[in-house]
Amino acid sequence: VVAKRVKRVLRVHLTPAFIRNMDIFKMPRGARVLVARHGVRRALKGMSLAHSSVASTVATSPFAHRRKRVRDTSWTRASLPSRNLTASPIRSATRLSEDSRSDTLARLSLGFSGTLNTRMLRTRHGVSPRMSANDDGRPSFEEMDPEHARLLPGETSVTKNKIPVDWRATGTAFVFPAIGGLLFGWDIGVTSGALANLTSPVTSGTDWYSLDPFQTGLVVSASLAGALTASAAAAVSLGDKLGSKRELQLAAALYFLGATSQGLAPSLEGLVAGRFAYGLGIGFAMHAAPMYLSETAPSSVRGLLISLKEGFIVGGILLGYLGSYAIVGQEGGWRTLLSSSSLVAAALAVGMATLPDSPRWIAQKGGSEEEVRTALQRVRGRSAVGDAFDQEVRAMVAQSGAGTTGGVAELFQKRNLRPLYVGLSVVLFQQITGQPSVLYYAEQVFEAAGYDSDQGAGVSVILGLFKLIMTGFAVKYVDTLGRRPLLLGGVGVMTLATAVLGACSATLAAGDAANAPITATASVVAVFMYVGAYQVSFGPIAWLLVGEIFPQRVRSAAVGAATLTNFGSNFVVSLYLPTIINTFGQAGTYYLFSSMGGVALLSIYLTVVETKGKTLEEIEEQMTR
Repeated sequence: VVAKRVKRVLRVHLTPAFIRNMDIFKMPRGARVLVARHGVRRALKGMSLAHSSVASTVATSPFAHRRKRVRDTSWTRASLPSRNLTASPIRSATRLSEDSRSDTLARLSLGFSGTLNTRMLRTRHGVSPRMSANDDGRPSFEEMDPEHARLLPGETSVTKNKIPVDWRATGTAFVFPAIGGLLFGWDIGVTSGALANLTSPVTSGTDWYSLDPFQTGLVVSASLAGALTASAAAAVSLGDKLGSKRELQLAAALYFLGATSQGLAPSLEGLVAGRFAYGLGIGFAMHAAPMYLSETAPSSVRGLLISLKEGFIVGGILLGYLGSYAIVGQEGGWRTLLSSSSLVAAALAVGMATLPDSPRWIAQKGGSEEEVRTALQRVRGRSAVGDAFDQEVRAMVAQSGAGTTGGVAELFQKRNLRPLYVGLSVVLFQQITGQPSVLYYAEQVFEAAGYDSDQGAGVSVILGLFKLIMTGFAVKYVDTLGRRPLLLGGVGVMTLATAVLGACSATLAAGDAANAPITATASVVAVFMYVGAYQVSFGPIAWLLVGEIFPQRVRSAAVGAATLTNFGSNFVVSLYLPTIINTFGQAGTYYLFSSMGGVALLSIYLTVVETKGKTLEEIEEQMTR
């Protein structure tokens, strides 16, 4: 009898599991009296298992709080004569772990009746006729944020990474550091076009246009030398002293100085100096941008944003190719091409001035919890609310070891060796698995397939567009598929592609005229396979892991070491690639890179952990235990 009266009053099938997973109901007064007088167990005695299955759905269905007509039940402790029932509210109970949920069929049902819904809607902001006098009006569903619902003690929210992202604030904190990568890509894209324009007696506009091979190499490598110098300085101490925000501002100033100097260069020495200054900007930007993005982005979209930064680099390369195409035949066009990035550098400087310091850097330097909270709120916007946000702020302050930082020497302590190996190995394998060789010979591969040799810029634009598309694929799926699957799959395809290119090169070198067309076509397919696989694996994810896996105390030094490794290995491979090809032949070189791809696959499988959806503090705990 009591159970029927409770059901009739509440219009919902109550179960013990349901009661355990909610605070004291702001029940209609009659139901509170019944439960208080007879006890929950007795009131529910006699209910069938079928009723239990349906009723538990109300508490456990992940869709229950989304029902538009079901009111929020943010229960207060209404006064009860003799019972003290304590648990989480219904909406919080919808966030319980999977093992406490009922079967799938049961979740499809809801225990609320239309009568109860109507009654609730009628008493939206007032006091229900069936509420006691000391019950306040309840907020409606639309007025409540489900992320504010308290969990059961000891429970962990399964939706902590589903807090809505304020894209206006998060996007602003992303786009300006990413511009640092865009300017790096621009330099890659314009170098060959500017050099061709500079060394032509028709378009140079100078009397020092006739450059010997050493002078040409000096112009090309000056920016790389600057990047290496800046990376070393950032790794030793400068990056940690400045913080990623000020380091990006320094990079913007060097970008502007370098671009302006190149455009106004009166001599070869002036051009080389401008290239070196621009390279310093590249080094500081590539050190600071991954750090700033990883330390400010919400964990649910951190992979997307850092991978999208790679998209900015590829976009800059593509814009550089287009710019090189635009100045063909234009006298002094190299000056316009090399100096035009100064406007973008100015935009980077202005944009970074509007952003706060990294909240984790503030905590590292001994900032108060309130300072950390304010900085994080500025880059997170409206999503910077709720218990999850508060816990993240407290974790930043607790794990930063306020006022203490570690230098390069501390990287070799036992707890840091694992993340150090992972970070350095991925950027090293990024360079020694064939990227320079494949891109260097891409034009020859297209020519063998019948492509017009006079349209070399067209080959570059085609590959640039394809790289941009495949980077978009990585950006879309890096936070759903994860880092490890993309890395393993992408590197596997790269390894296969370089083996195919080796076989095709050997066939073409043997002079097999009958199979030459098929072999040439297979080479083109292999080039696209390699480029596409690189852009969904090493391209974006190497830098993503570099920004994620290092402990906060040594992050600046570690990212500097990774950046230095990347540029240093790039320099060494570029320097010795002609010698390697001369020694092993083109086919042998491809086979060598394929074997390095196999080593990279094994290393990634054994050492790289999955980091999607985790905060930097959680990753640090996982990597250093």
